Amino acid sequence: MTTAERAYLDREFSPSRLVPDIGHYLREYSARSAEARAAFAHRTLRYGTAAPELLDFFPVPGAAAAPLMVFVHGGFWQESGREQAAFTASGFLERGVAYAALGYGLAPAHRLDGIVAMVRRAVRLLARTAPVLGVDPARIHLAGSSAGAHLAAMALGDPHVAGVSLLSGIYDLEPMTGSYVNEALGLTRAEARRLSPLGRLPRGLPPIVLARGEHETGEFIRQHNAMSAALTAAGGDVTDLVIAGRTHFDVPYDLPDPTTPLGAAVARQLAAGRTVPAARE
Repeated sequence: MTTAERAYLDREFSPSRLVPDIGHYLREYSARSAEARAAFAHRTLRYGTAAPELLDFFPVPGAAAAPLMVFVHGGFWQESGREQAAFTASGFLERGVAYAALGYGLAPAHRLDGIVAMVRRAVRLLARTAPVLGVDPARIHLAGSSAGAHLAAMALGDPHVAGVSLLSGIYDLEPMTGSYVNEALGLTRAEARRLSPLGRLPRGLPPIVLARGEHETGEFIRQHNAMSAALTAAGGDVTDLVIAGRTHFDVPYDLPDPTTPLGAAVARQLAAGRTVPAARE
């Protein structure tokens, strides 16, 4: 790879270059998450044996079978955590939707295939314990942003997932191996192909909301378009949205707001259930 090619890929996998201050969003994620923790009851659940395998669960008080939104944070699989992943919780809880802010191990301490397995374990734990948590096991919904959208897409085949919202995601990892992002991940091209949901879509897809901001890099736009085409070709029920005025980092703000196109699509998902088998390991 030439220096010019590397510089191009570094730019394309740098959505922060399209916003004035990435720190603004990171601070806001933390502040809104802290506000949700102060305002709503929640508890931390362990879903695996590794130290980072924790999620923060926010129940709907008094509910016996509430829908559940599970949010998987971004950060290129190497930054952020569950502490910053509750920034949309309030909007869901106020509408009677339980919420889980999912934490997972980060690179380089954890390999990407292990991170993918963590997210799947978390979903299984939530499905298995749904009745105790006051959650309807047929209405567990998964949402992810950026790298979190990749992880959510890798769980599309889970029979416990009733619907998935993928925001500004990375679905084809092979081009990324030539960029700075791969310095922490250490993926080979073969590993990148194996861990790319774009080429490994399962049968029997749940309904999918696929969204991105109007202002994204060319590579994120390409990946969104390619994923939309692949999901449609696979027979998926896909709602494809480009959110006007939004960037890579503020698209998730619309998730719980039914007055927005994204929030309305998510609300329709949450209102619907799915016939799922009993939770299993």
